[in-house]
Amino acid sequence: MERELTFRVVLEKPPAGVDFALQKGKGSQYEIVQKQRSKGNDLRFEFTARAVLDGEGDAPNLLGQFVQGQPESRFVYIGIGRFAGQTGTEWSRRLKVPLSGVSAEMVNEVGRRPNTILETHVPGTGKDGGPNCATVKPFAGWKLVTR
Repeated sequence: MERELTFRVVLEKPPAGVDFALQKGKGSQYEIVQKQRSKGNDLRFEFTARAVLDGEGDAPNLLGQFVQGQPESRFVYIGIGRFAGQTGTEWSRRLKVPLSGVSAEMVNEVGRRPNTILETHVPGTGKDGGPNCATVKPFAGWKLVTR
């Protein structure tokens, strides 16, 4: 079975004046989408992925233009500064948001409840005071929310 899921990443209070964008595509053949300049408030990014369920209870294989990585460790990138197309900035980072923790039960629940999406909240500012980067740790996981 295959189902399309909508994901929302809420980037909490990233540093002001920095551009952030989702990476669509892989390798050097990617584009930046949903580019936003932070004003210090939360930023929201939404994307879709296809969830393929092969067996009962198995974790879904997530596929799509935003999905990166191997099946057992999928993630999405949020580009920061130059990786988001911003010029004249010192920042050139990417934030890796894991897609781990999405279960077959969650996929099936989305099918039963229209207008349900998967949402996570991640810190926008790193320990150095700049934009958070690398893999989100600790990762709070994904929750089902009504759109």
